[in-house]
Amino acid sequence: MFEKKAFTIQEQISRLKSRGLIITPEDEAEHYLSHISYYRLGEYWYVMQEDKVEHTFKPNSKFADVIALYNFDRELRILLFDVIEKLEISLRTKMIYHLSHEFNAWWFQNFELFQDSRALVKTLANLEEEISRTKDITIKSHIKKHKDDLRFPPAWKSLEQTSFGALSKLYGNLKNTVKSKDVIAKEYGAVNHTYLPSWLQSISQIRNFCAHHSRLWNRNLPGKPKLLPNPPNSWIVNVPSQGQFQFLYIHLCLMKYMLNLVQPGNHFSEKLEELFVKYPNVDPNALGMKPSWQQEPLWSKSVDNKINLKEGNEPAHD
Repeated sequence: MFEKKAFTIQEQISRLKSRGLIITPEDEAEHYLSHISYYRLGEYWYVMQEDKVEHTFKPNSKFADVIALYNFDRELRILLFDVIEKLEISLRTKMIYHLSHEFNAWWFQNFELFQDSRALVKTLANLEEEISRTKDITIKSHIKKHKDDLRFPPAWKSLEQTSFGALSKLYGNLKNTVKSKDVIAKEYGAVNHTYLPSWLQSISQIRNFCAHHSRLWNRNLPGKPKLLPNPPNSWIVNVPSQGQFQFLYIHLCLMKYMLNLVQPGNHFSEKLEELFVKYPNVDPNALGMKPSWQQEPLWSKSVDNKINLKEGNEPAHD
């Protein structure tokens, strides 16, 4: 039976010091521990421990370095959340546009277009819940105006209420005979539907980590995205082995690959590099970063892939 009692902040500090963690008055440990839980910070000092059973620290382990790791990770999540927002809006736009034109505005309710009916039922149930509680005036006005229409509002209204994860599942669940599935994949440089679902799943998982303020630094990530053997756009020469896919680096590469099409001339490379410069105590290997990753064709500042979207490609919001 678990019997540990809660420690006061002063007791937490005393315990860390007794285990060998260097804490100075300048570190403001009491302030940090009153705003960031001991348990959360423990994910960052774990690698500094020499004895993982007794929780004793390696020589010269510093509380200041723990806070630096925490801040690096926090700023990394903010950066990635910004990148993923652009990808999410792009994916939503492409799915609404292409599938609404190939079929109609209610394609996402058409069970004949999807491989797994039970998965679609779950997706639609979640969508119905989102729509029922939304404050969005567009949705409320549509339901009021068309109260005799028992269908969902059209795709360009309904799918604005969905998460990246739901969009990813909708796309992956489409039958491979749906033409738009390949069209969308090609517009992201993924050639065909074989590869893009795993990319979207990877990005969705990372988005969830970011949204819940979970650690990305030194984390083993689930899932192994499928990589193109010969990508049509700028990619990396030094491709990690499958065994290294649990690290963040390959997932960052996929985000950058798609972002170069969604937002040509983006500053993802510079911002990521600035983070490592700002926090020199962060070991890039903990993210699986390759040596000289900045010089890879994908990450080069000279990359300027043209966007595949044309202006005015969304159905009228009526």
